[in-house]
Amino acid sequence: MTTETPILYESKSSPNSRRVRIFIAEKRIDIPTKPVDLGSKEQFSDAYRAINPRSQVPALALPDGPVIAEVPAIWRYLEEAYPQTPLLGTSAKLKALVTMWERRAELDGFAPVMEGVRNAVAGLKGRALSGPHDYDQIPELIARSKQRVAHFFADFNERLDTVRFVAGDDFSAADITTLVTTDFAANALRMPIPVQHIAFKRWYDEVSARPSATA
Repeated sequence: MTTETPILYESKSSPNSRRVRIFIAEKRIDIPTKPVDLGSKEQFSDAYRAINPRSQVPALALPDGPVIAEVPAIWRYLEEAYPQTPLLGTSAKLKALVTMWERRAELDGFAPVMEGVRNAVAGLKGRALSGPHDYDQIPELIARSKQRVAHFFADFNERLDTVRFVAGDDFSAADITTLVTTDFAANALRMPIPVQHIAFKRWYDEVSARPSATA
C-alpha cells in the first residue's frame, strides 16, 4: 500500500486512538486521519483488515507502504520522524524514565480499565479482548479490575506528590497514557480520581488544561 503522506486510521471512541491524537497534537504536526466506525464493526471489514489484520485502531499507514500498529510503535515512528517537541525523552536516563512510567501507567491503569469495560459491556459479549479472535467475557474480573484501578490512583498519587509530571520535570508520553487512563476510568467505569488524592488531582488539572487534551 502506498500513500503520499502518513495516514492515521483511528476512532474518536477509542482511548488508544486518543493516545496517538494527543501525541500528534503536542508535536503540532499534520497527520491526515481516516475514521474507523467501531460501532458498525468496520474494523472487521475486509477493507480494514487489509490495512490492519488485527482489526484494531489506531494504525498508521506510512508513505512507503508499511502499516504501523500498536500505540508505542506509532509513537516511536512519530518521535523519530518529527523530533520537535520530544515526548519520549531526550537522554538515556530520561528515555528510560518515560518508558518505565508510561509502561506502568498502561499496565497498572489503562489495562485494568479496559479489562473491566470489556468484561462488563453487554455489546462486547464474546469480545472480551480486542483483536481478531473472540473470547468470552469473565464477569468475575470486573471487581478485580476496579480494585487495580483504585491502586493505580493511589500509587500514582504518591508519585505525583514528588514530581510535576509523571516521568519528571517535562510532559511526556507517560502523562498522555495516564491522562487517557484517568478519563477512561471516569467515563467507562464511573471511577473518577478519589478526592483524597490531591497530588493526582493537581496533576490532572494541569495536563487536562493543555490544548492537546481535547484531541
